[in-house]
Amino acid sequence: MENTKLVGLVIGALLVALSFLMLVPVLADVVAQSGDWQAFFSSAVITGFAGGALMLANETDQRDLGQRETFVVTTLAWIVISGFAALPLCFSQAQMSYTDAFFESMSGFTTTGSTVMSGLDSMAPGILLWRALIQWVGGVGIILTAVAILPFLRIGGMQLFRTESSDRSDKVMPRPGQTAVAIGEVYLLLTLLCAFAYSAAGMNSFDAITHAMTTLATGGYSTHDASFGYFNSAMIDWIGVIFMLAGSLPLLLYVQSVRGSGETLWHDTQVRSFVTMTFGVAIVMAIWLSARGDYTFVGALRYTAFSVASVVSTTGFANTDYTIWGPFASMAFLILTFVGGCTGSTAGGIKIFRFQILGMLLRSQNRQTLYPHVAQTLRFGDRTVSRDVVFSVALFVFIYVATVLFIGLALTAFGLDLVTALSASATALGNVGPGVGAIVGPSGNFSTLPDGAKWILSLAMLLGRLELMTVLIMFSRDFWQR
Repeated sequence: MENTKLVGLVIGALLVALSFLMLVPVLADVVAQSGDWQAFFSSAVITGFAGGALMLANETDQRDLGQRETFVVTTLAWIVISGFAALPLCFSQAQMSYTDAFFESMSGFTTTGSTVMSGLDSMAPGILLWRALIQWVGGVGIILTAVAILPFLRIGGMQLFRTESSDRSDKVMPRPGQTAVAIGEVYLLLTLLCAFAYSAAGMNSFDAITHAMTTLATGGYSTHDASFGYFNSAMIDWIGVIFMLAGSLPLLLYVQSVRGSGETLWHDTQVRSFVTMTFGVAIVMAIWLSARGDYTFVGALRYTAFSVASVVSTTGFANTDYTIWGPFASMAFLILTFVGGCTGSTAGGIKIFRFQILGMLLRSQNRQTLYPHVAQTLRFGDRTVSRDVVFSVALFVFIYVATVLFIGLALTAFGLDLVTALSASATALGNVGPGVGAIVGPSGNFSTLPDGAKWILSLAMLLGRLELMTVLIMFSRDFWQR
């Protein structure tokens, strides 16, 4: 690579920014008179020193990242930041091993939400706030990555959104920097609205702020072991549904809706399909549960809508353990783990647009079989879909499923049963959080997994967050050749 120094400079700058972020939990612990402030302060000093040293050692006038440097920075940033963000968890009264702390940190920054921590209800506020902060920052980070970088790297059909993330946004905001600021403003505004709604529904201020951050980030970290089940409030559950879905929609469309016609958000093909599918599945499952006599239809809809929205948006909150509903529900939620939200959102998973492309390909192939001499054009909304996009989407889905199976196979080598291994693999790669089964299900915890399994799952979270190919391409020999 020609711009190695620039890579070090960017990573160093991000570590310096992370060190300042660590000072926020310091204030929270000082106010609460908790001794954990020392853990965050010492971590901030170490992180700031490392970041500053990297910046000084890699000072350069070069400011243009090439394609290879972009891949390296994108991947290394998430690994290095997660590594340093784990330090407060090791130094705090929680006294976590570095493996557990790194797992928790990577789960936070990738907005996965899988956790190895328990006893959250009695934990110092600094740690709880730190978990919420890293998820919130990770959420806006992946939005900017998805909008600004991934479409130009032609990953898994993301090139379909080059127009959406550049030409169209340029008509609304003249410069990319302004677009990033506008997205950040929308993200912050939605978070504040969510916090206000939670507070009005009965959460205390601290819970409202932390849950708002992890809701919009579609991360799922809670301040209570029982997650949303702790509050036992239908109003809080429905507010959670609304804002989990809000975080799963393209934030750039919010900007366009405000500055444009005001109809952009709902008229987007992805948004309509995603919202319709989510509520459609929730209603069907509510009818099924009420027919069995488990709940009234209204009660069943509350739990199914929350659970479906939580899994499809890859948030991972829980207001009940849906695995107790039986094998049908467990299988349904395992399938939903693969879906994910919209591109340009904080959600993970395969993404709804890829399923739409595959559906269009299936219909096209059927028509081609019946009418072999008729020329066909695939369209996604108002955009024409090229063969390159279709091939890229099909390849991405194949690699995604193959990776789930491969990681699941690796987990079984550590003694995990088949259901736990496959579920943990799917939920980590999809950045969902909870899976199915007693260990990794909504009422479970990842702390009992072997250390080797936690490192594998940490890698899976990174792969899923960066759309697989961003990381995998660096393992090819061609990538490193001039």
